[in-house]
Amino acid sequence: MIEGAAVPGPDGRLRCPWALSTEDYVSYHDEEWGRPVHGDDALYERLSLEAFQSGLSWITILRRRPGFRAAFADFHIEKVAAFTDEDRERLLADAGIIRNRSKIDATMANAKVLAEWGQGELDDLIWSYAPEPGTYPAPKTIADVPPVTPESTALSKALKKRGLRFIGPTTAYALMQACGLVNDHLEACAARNTP
Repeated sequence: MIEGAAVPGPDGRLRCPWALSTEDYVSYHDEEWGRPVHGDDALYERLSLEAFQSGLSWITILRRRPGFRAAFADFHIEKVAAFTDEDRERLLADAGIIRNRSKIDATMANAKVLAEWGQGELDDLIWSYAPEPGTYPAPKTIADVPPVTPESTALSKALKKRGLRFIGPTTAYALMQACGLVNDHLEACAARNTP
């Protein structure tokens, strides 16, 4: 067996090895990760959660996602843009989320910036950085999956230039993977060619 290659799960289907590290990952891997995500609020949620994940394991964020959604008004940009200092204090005391002041402030500030954009502008901007299909070969092992790409670096710069915070090239690439701009399911993974 090749290290980092797709491995069979309990049902016999080959999956990316990280998907089998905990039960919570199986459905996320099979049903969400790498599937196209559109819509400004949906992408704002993913942007925010990826920022909160920075320096932490994704499983920490995934398990707290319901708490994040409750705390941040289901990531409706207009609602979060209206948050006040009292909301910031509420969030800093909320054990259901990651209580990191910098990340909370960035999530609130990003909503204020995005509330000024036109409808669909965030979606259009993010998806304009999706590489052409076939640009990169299907990864055979986890070692073939890059932490950043030229596209994620460019996306990070574009978002920062427009005033968004806490979105470096690695976070931008994690967003691209999670939202289906790239397909980093391993070549032998059953989810790779699932629509």
